[in-house]
Amino acid sequence: MSPGRVSDRDPVTVFVRWTWCRAFLHRGWWLVASVYLVVDAHLSAAQLVLIGVAQGLVAFGFEVPAGVVADTVSRKWSLVLSHLLMGSAMLATGLVTGFWLVVATQMLWGLAWTFASGADVAWITDELDDPARVSGVLVRAGRAQLTGAAAGMVSVGALASLMNRSTAMVLAGSAMLALGAYVGCRFREGRFVPTRTGRWSASWRIAARGVALVRCSRVLLVVFAGTFLVNGAEDAFGRLCPRRLVELGFPADPVTWFTVLGVLTLLVGAVALRLVEPRIDDVRTAPRGYVVACAVGALGLVGLASSPGYVHGGVAVLFVAGVAVPLTRVIATIWVNRETSGDVRATVHSFLAQAEYAGEVVCGGAVALVAASIGLRPALVGCAVLLVATTVLVPMGTRAGLR
Repeated sequence: MSPGRVSDRDPVTVFVRWTWCRAFLHRGWWLVASVYLVVDAHLSAAQLVLIGVAQGLVAFGFEVPAGVVADTVSRKWSLVLSHLLMGSAMLATGLVTGFWLVVATQMLWGLAWTFASGADVAWITDELDDPARVSGVLVRAGRAQLTGAAAGMVSVGALASLMNRSTAMVLAGSAMLALGAYVGCRFREGRFVPTRTGRWSASWRIAARGVALVRCSRVLLVVFAGTFLVNGAEDAFGRLCPRRLVELGFPADPVTWFTVLGVLTLLVGAVALRLVEPRIDDVRTAPRGYVVACAVGALGLVGLASSPGYVHGGVAVLFVAGVAVPLTRVIATIWVNRETSGDVRATVHSFLAQAEYAGEVVCGGAVALVAASIGLRPALVGCAVLLVATTVLVPMGTRAGLR
């Protein structure tokens, strides 16, 4: 057997390739969709944030049941189902412009992510079966996600420039469906033992063990609280950012300029992850890196709100999307994975995702009210306040929990 064929069967290689491809399609699609919702669907700032709130409500309700399914039935087939739902949502969004129809497609999108969050990390952790390598593999996957996203933004953005945005979104959704077939064919599940009898009672036991683990872990509680605040701020920022940059005078072809800016943020994110990778297994790196990322993100949000033009606004976006977003998400995932046992791994990661969605609903809803009643710039400052609160919460909460 050739070395190439051995590499192809390595779960790390398969996982990283899949991560790259999914990021390629997801971020390329979202680049075009973010412009589509502003320019073609003509949605207001409040409507853009409310879409995220509706998406978060669905995801919040289904996240833990989806995680339990991954822990009892299959991590691999949970990912396949995620692709089926995700590709359908991406495809459908490109075919509608009405606010409530967009809300419906994005709620389906939120449902899709519940079957992926936690199942992916649990799958690679099980199949790798080497705890000492897991954190490094997750950082490597995080970098692959950024480079794949950069390639996707360039490719799908260019496709949208050559044809209409709607067609590019439909094609990206169709490709996401095809990627689900790759998962079904290439993801092996040799170490996971599914529950074949009494699945209902086993599901309740797994959920109960996951809750007990979280309740007894000060570190996990702090990570979840920080994720609640941070994701609320970052999700609202992601939906408000395109509108703010358009207001600041982005040139006539916004897709091209959003592509350039998006690629720059991803390159900055890849560098940031590379800097933390050598020290990621130090128990003090996670809280310190999390706090620094939040502080940088808060500065970027204030800068975007007060920026006099789109050039300064673009630089501010680099601080938020290039540093705060990738670092907080990867660090939180590694942090939680290190504190979780294998039998409830997907379920506990689902609790983390549930904290994200709760942040979208509660914090995002509050930001939407600010945007509707006061304006876009105060809403961005409100996002910065959420990140500042996290920089205070995390050191206070983790000091006693560090081992």
